[in-house]
Amino acid sequence: MPETLANVDTVRPEARASVQEALAEVTALLRKHRLVEGLVREQVGHPPSEAHAELAESAVFKESKAALQRELDRLHPADIAYILEALPLDERLYIWDLVRASRDGDILLEVSDAVRESLISSMDTDELVAATETLETDEIADLAPDLPQEVMDDVFQSLPVEEREQLRAAMSFDDDMVGALMDFEDIAVRPDVTLEVVLRYLRRFDELPSQTDQVFVVDREERLLGMLPVSALIVTDPETSVAAIMKPPVVTLRQHEKADVAASAFERYDLVSAPVVDTNDRLVGRVTVDEVLDFVRQRGEEDLLAQAGLREEEDVFASVWASFRNRWAWLAINLVTAFIASRVIGIFEGSIERLVALAALMPIVAGIGGNSGNQTITMIVRAVALGQVTIANARQLIRKEITVSLVNGVIWGGVMGIVAMVLYKGVALGLVMVLAMTLNLMLAALMGVLIPITMLKLGRDPAVGSSVLITAVTDSGGFFIFLGLATVFLL
Repeated sequence: MPETLANVDTVRPEARASVQEALAEVTALLRKHRLVEGLVREQVGHPPSEAHAELAESAVFKESKAALQRELDRLHPADIAYILEALPLDERLYIWDLVRASRDGDILLEVSDAVRESLISSMDTDELVAATETLETDEIADLAPDLPQEVMDDVFQSLPVEEREQLRAAMSFDDDMVGALMDFEDIAVRPDVTLEVVLRYLRRFDELPSQTDQVFVVDREERLLGMLPVSALIVTDPETSVAAIMKPPVVTLRQHEKADVAASAFERYDLVSAPVVDTNDRLVGRVTVDEVLDFVRQRGEEDLLAQAGLREEEDVFASVWASFRNRWAWLAINLVTAFIASRVIGIFEGSIERLVALAALMPIVAGIGGNSGNQTITMIVRAVALGQVTIANARQLIRKEITVSLVNGVIWGGVMGIVAMVLYKGVALGLVMVLAMTLNLMLAALMGVLIPITMLKLGRDPAVGSSVLITAVTDSGGFFIFLGLATVFLL
């Protein structure tokens, strides 16, 4: 049974009104420090090599730097990560150099992938190895994809055999598997011992692993039998046996299951931790609520970026070239769809010349269709993520969404039809407006269901580029429907 304790940082972070307050304080100190550095350099007036040496010995410079370091030492690693993400690259690296080396690993875990890349690129192999060695094996696995191979080789060699095997196991799972969320800090006991024995065993730990709300009960082959809530352990007679009060686990996760399964279970049953077993039902680790929250947040951010057509998370202070590479693909697709929409309008140039009101009204038809389509596609993508939508019930969803769009089309199309009749004094134009808006809303509803369902059937993420695609369809479709109806009935 793993008994490795989490590293306990000696720094006790101060309570903060907000992380924004910490950012403001660090930024102010950094600006002051940079100002002091510039003034001292001017006063020294020597060549750069000599100036740097004298600068380092300057009392004013030392005090300014010490104040900045003291502020950083008081902050939680997550707050430092936030500050690093909010600073331009040069200031970010300056602050990173001032952070105590013993905290590098914890901070690298907290920053976004894009910012982590910039920090790692500024560190040499020895620094990276030292930072990584302070982490638990499951945390090292989280960093592994971003670390150079020579760093991972050195880390592997420095680990004890048991932790080395744990690291190999953790790195074998895809990011969307339960095994990728799992840690190895589970505490397990036998069913035939008394609670007094369990309490003595727990007292051997300097500190219990975080999120420890239950102790797992296993047999001699490490097969999971049940769980012993810590709350029950504390209030029950110490002479009672574990078997007498143990309970079946609320949920048992398998290491190769999708992480979405774990996230749904934690939300449904309000779990703090859950056991993870292998194919032989042997306990191999646990998943805790903090890891699940991180996964849910990251998945939400990925879906949000994917809907906008961004390929990956982007450092807001990244270089122009890096940002271009992240954004160009779907912008190119959007350019093609916009060109198609323009050609649709071009087909009806004659109609627009003969009835100028069409040019003023057609953006309304396309715009409301795009809005409705985005509402539908957002709801369907969310339902897919929760496992509530499958290919089998697509027809039922299509019927429901088309009915909703029909009601919306009649109501809001009617409103715009009346407005069009009042403004342009044409009953026929108002009726065309009603019919065009209704048909485009129905098209938006149909595509709002079909796009994510088709992506799901093809094994792709339903969120990827969904808003770009639905907008393209509703723009081109809306223009064609409205201008086509106007050409047939008005001209």
